[in-house]
Amino acid sequence: MDEEFEKRALNYHAYERAGKTEVLPTKPFGSVDDLSLAYTPGVAAPVKEIDKERWKAYRFTNKGNLVAIVSNGSAVLGAGDVGALASKPVMEGKAMLFKIFADIDAFDIEISDEAPDKVVTTVQAIAPTFGGINLEDIKAPECFYIEEKLRGLLDIPVLHDDQHGAAVAISAALMNACAIAGKEFGKIKIVICGAGAAGISTARMLTRLGVGKEQIIMVDSKGVISSSRSNLENHKREFAKETSIASLSQAMINADAFIGVSKGNILHDHELEVMNEKPIIFALANPTPEIDYKRACALRPDAIIATGRTDLPNQINNALAFPYIFRGALDTLSTSVNHTMLVAAAEAIAALAREPVPENIQKRYGKQLKFGKEYILPKIGDPRLLTSVTEAVARAAIESGIARRGIASFKEYLHCLEARVENMQFFGRDIMQHRNRTRNNPGRESRLEKR
Repeated sequence: MDEEFEKRALNYHAYERAGKTEVLPTKPFGSVDDLSLAYTPGVAAPVKEIDKERWKAYRFTNKGNLVAIVSNGSAVLGAGDVGALASKPVMEGKAMLFKIFADIDAFDIEISDEAPDKVVTTVQAIAPTFGGINLEDIKAPECFYIEEKLRGLLDIPVLHDDQHGAAVAISAALMNACAIAGKEFGKIKIVICGAGAAGISTARMLTRLGVGKEQIIMVDSKGVISSSRSNLENHKREFAKETSIASLSQAMINADAFIGVSKGNILHDHELEVMNEKPIIFALANPTPEIDYKRACALRPDAIIATGRTDLPNQINNALAFPYIFRGALDTLSTSVNHTMLVAAAEAIAALAREPVPENIQKRYGKQLKFGKEYILPKIGDPRLLTSVTEAVARAAIESGIARRGIASFKEYLHCLEARVENMQFFGRDIMQHRNRTRNNPGRESRLEKR
């Protein structure tokens, strides 16, 4: 991150009101009568109804549209273990994306304890407030334990997005990249560099989509994960291979695809040169990819290359998945997010990229978007994601039997989702107009900082 961009980012977060989210009322509050309904004595009526039947909380409160974004700050983006407080800007950003992409309200919950059971106990205690739990930036292997434990304890969707959101987006991108490169998805040789939350979950997702375990070579900081290595954690042992290959360089020979979810600048020129024709290179470490994008393009002009960066073609990011997975899960009152829903999300994202991009969306991004080497996934924020991916997830929840609420008419449901897209567009314009009005008239906090 260059100095000028860092300065802009700090100004963005501090300008007018600190942070990126706020709480707004959804009911009238302009009269004494309004307030008597909102609080005492009127609020006693829904209290009594929920006391008699707990599911009425979804009718009378915001529970059904409220997600907790929970982190202990132990694995934050490229910064690592920075702790709960320093993780807050990321979690606020996640809450913002939930709202603007899927009209889901979200609160960030930072927990200042890395002990897995303490995290579990805390989340279990606050769960009645929420309709879903999004675990975020929690290090491996603890993240696997925490998610599994909470899924067994709670009857609302629990999703560790660093695992499953990443896996869904990567899988969708790989399916499309294979189609463009003319490679058979189930038979490609894949090297996954990074055996944490994203790497393990991606490998699991790919096997559910038809890739054999024998086609995947996983590499961590100590080299290839092989059965000859001692003291492997359980989640790594799942993908251990009987092989004499020990290093990333050896694994890359005749590889069809590289999926990097590790750290920047660890992929070298010769490792790209030994890959098969039309290689697929996903260098997803943030903010610095495993290999520089321009260098990779120069070394392998026949490659399909993706990163996690917004400023480069083919951004692979879990924001393509998590808002819509939760939207579908919340709308069907699902008890969990299962594999069927995740596969449905990946397939829907991949399918959307193959469709013609409407002119109004082309204009938004200021470039020609057409399925091919530099457009293997929809752009983040494409409003069509809300309808296509959410519908796929909702259908999968119902068909797999974990939905507690059906959808009588999917045609009507799509109309409702489209209305949410329109509302968010209006909301975005209002925010920009407000920002422009206040640009030369900063709020009280900004004025105080100048004194």
